[in-house]
Amino acid sequence: MHIRDLPYSDPGDPDVRSGTRFMIWLGRRQLGGQLKALSWGLVNQLSVAALPLGVGLAVQAVADGSGSRLAWATALILLLGAAIALGEGMVHRATTTNWTTAATRIQQLLSRRTAELGAVLTRRVAAGEVMAVSAADVEKVGWFVEVLSRFTAAATALVAICTGLVLYQPDLGIVVALGIPVIALASLPLLPAASRRADRQRERAGYATELASDTVAGLRVLRGIGGEELFLARYRAASQEVRGAAVRSARTWALVGMVNVILPGLLLLAVVVHGASLAQDGRIAVGELVTVYSAVLLTQHPLRNFSELALAYSYSKPSARRTARVLALRRTEEGPAPRIGRPEGNPTGDLYDPVSGVRAAQGELTAVVSGDPDTAGALAERLGGHPVDPAPDHASVLVGGVPLDELPLERARATVLVQDKEPVLLSGTLGELLGVPASGRVAAGAALRAAYCDDVLDALGRSEGGGDDPMAGVITERGRSLSGGQRQRLALARSLVTDPEVLVLDEPTSAVDAHTESRIAAGLKELRTGRTTVVLTASPLLLDTADRVLLIHGGTVTAAGTHRELLRDDARYRALVTRGDTDGAGDQDGPARSAALATTEECR
Repeated sequence: MHIRDLPYSDPGDPDVRSGTRFMIWLGRRQLGGQLKALSWGLVNQLSVAALPLGVGLAVQAVADGSGSRLAWATALILLLGAAIALGEGMVHRATTTNWTTAATRIQQLLSRRTAELGAVLTRRVAAGEVMAVSAADVEKVGWFVEVLSRFTAAATALVAICTGLVLYQPDLGIVVALGIPVIALASLPLLPAASRRADRQRERAGYATELASDTVAGLRVLRGIGGEELFLARYRAASQEVRGAAVRSARTWALVGMVNVILPGLLLLAVVVHGASLAQDGRIAVGELVTVYSAVLLTQHPLRNFSELALAYSYSKPSARRTARVLALRRTEEGPAPRIGRPEGNPTGDLYDPVSGVRAAQGELTAVVSGDPDTAGALAERLGGHPVDPAPDHASVLVGGVPLDELPLERARATVLVQDKEPVLLSGTLGELLGVPASGRVAAGAALRAAYCDDVLDALGRSEGGGDDPMAGVITERGRSLSGGQRQRLALARSLVTDPEVLVLDEPTSAVDAHTESRIAAGLKELRTGRTTVVLTASPLLLDTADRVLLIHGGTVTAAGTHRELLRDDARYRALVTRGDTDGAGDQDGPARSAALATTEECR
């Protein structure tokens, strides 16, 4: 795999049973790249390991006064130097490719999972954790993939050095062969504590990031209620916790670094003292002593890969665990196996939720009223095939008798579209905002008129880059340059352009005034004629245009009829729509009903 081949046409189906299994799966998917990096790493490391031999031969040649042997030793040193340079460059290229391809694979997997889950993702996983996984954790796992091949090459080089020294000069070689494994493994007892502290630091950093994001997103509201200092104080406290955790983690890693410096120094000292004693006794030549000394000195280079691997593993293990946890999420748990012979194309027919009993007739505008916003939000997600808390025995939503969970994600999305209560507008032009996958039956202009976006078009036409064409007007990040009502109407227009078989709208007019809401209700009714539409709302204006209204209480449908019928016959419905008190609704049936009807007629 080369960087030019990215992104992957198929990133694969990861093993997400645990973080360790995920890293093993990732390593298997990049076996070719790992072997390439290992090969070049061996060229580099073994050349470094052989360099002391050339130096020792050169010193001995000078001591013996042999010019020919000095020339051969010089040629050997130059050859090894060229191999070191080539190996260093190519191993860096190979390991960087491994890191990039691993990070890209993870990013593609995360992007696909995010697209599959949609808004449900942040309801199952904290927003700060999602940000940490998509940014820092991807880098940490990629780092481990990069280090692994270099570590394998370094370990092989150390074995070769120890074996060669034992054969070359047994008296000193045995000392080196016993000391190198001790140095390599000395930091292992410190790794569990270092890993725990590093994980704690990342956990605190994720919480601080989430808190900062929430504070920035709600800054306007915080200023309005005077709560800036309160949230700033919370962020300061969270920031100090991050700092303290980082200091404790750094102390542990400083101890690991100290061990990796002191022990090699002690080994080098032992080799010098013992080698000098052997040289004085005439048991080894000066060139042999220089060769062994240089070899021990150069073991510091491959030994650094041991501490780097330990550091990378301690950081990547919790990162891989978090990544696997996100990738393990599904829009539903494993339900019944798809039926064989399912006809192609998007299903049509009534939309039915067996959990709540909500049934939206095909081609009609159905309104759903609930006194609990959380219940309404969960219903909207379930109707779109994204239950917030799926269970293995869940009952799938049906469209024309076809379980929505059995459809491939693309067909399920094309069949049922859910507009969230707080839709997000991406930055770009209005034309780009409305350039979404659509049936082609609804033009952008018709959708904008139905959502009553006249003032939005005027504002975008006057914006920078708009000129005389509002479709070229620039929408800033998350639509911050627009009011809440304008953002809501643009989001509605985007949903209408898509023109799905079933459109589910969760409080689509909560941020607009009554006059605008009346125009939107009429436009929605007209544009969606013959298409199934479900609106979750308590607005009398939208309810009065609905073909059928359903009342949900306790998570299930308790009443059904037209808006006016329910106003007349159901006290609980009347109390919800008129913002009255359910306990006293029976005593005020007449006035409450008259007020609701008068409000509806006046706004219409």
